Amino acid sequence: MRRALFAALAALPLAAAAPERPRVVLAATPIARLDLPWWQARFAQKAEALRKAPIDLVFYGDSITADYERAGPEPWRDFTPIWQRYYGARHAVNLGFKGDTTANLLWRVTHGEANGIAPQVAVVLIGANNLGRLHWSAEDTIAGIAADVAALRQRLPKTRILLLGILPSERSAWASATTLVVNRALATRYRADPVVTFLDVSGAFMKNGTLDRALFLDPLLTPPEPPLHPNAEGQAKMAAAIEPVLARLLHE
Repeated sequence: MRRALFAALAALPLAAAAPERPRVVLAATPIARLDLPWWQARFAQKAEALRKAPIDLVFYGDSITADYERAGPEPWRDFTPIWQRYYGARHAVNLGFKGDTTANLLWRVTHGEANGIAPQVAVVLIGANNLGRLHWSAEDTIAGIAADVAALRQRLPKTRILLLGILPSERSAWASATTLVVNRALATRYRADPVVTFLDVSGAFMKNGTLDRALFLDPLLTPPEPPLHPNAEGQAKMAAAIEPVLARLLHE
């Protein structure tokens, strides 16, 4: 009896395996930070700024971009003169948000930060926070940056995009190695793109083949932290490095 039962069960067709669900790439998924009051307030403030014309130049990014709004009091933390020198007369808007990842920028772009404007150039510097505590892989970070760029291209069809590589840091060997992988992949991806210009400005932060710690503000904090954010001198070097390309894209 048992043998007959086992034989009958063995003869039954196997159930089809459930289809494998595609992996969700969080780095390329719009994620808001509206649970943070300061972030929500800044998003509303920037939405108001975007309604004021004219706008010829927009900076999308994280705290490195947001730092252009710092005004000291220490000289190494006084970024506003740099912004005024390079961008003050260019009808520019700073859309840098501290702590934002590629996913957070994607949410902002798809929820109004590219609506109703037609800048000549959009400068994008994003991805550093993907490599922090989130530890998102190079593959995912590349996908996230590509999603940000695609969202901007869709909403700003007449805008040239200046995509900056992730800046070098001293957070960990993994972060440094992943930064190199991401930047190399982006350089290849956008090498012949008619709309997107990729520019790696890492060289501006190097001295004798190593990271120039004197160009970062993090070691000057109390307590000191690993170099990640350029200080005013470092930010000025970055602005100078992108200036020839930016001026060309602005047809100046």
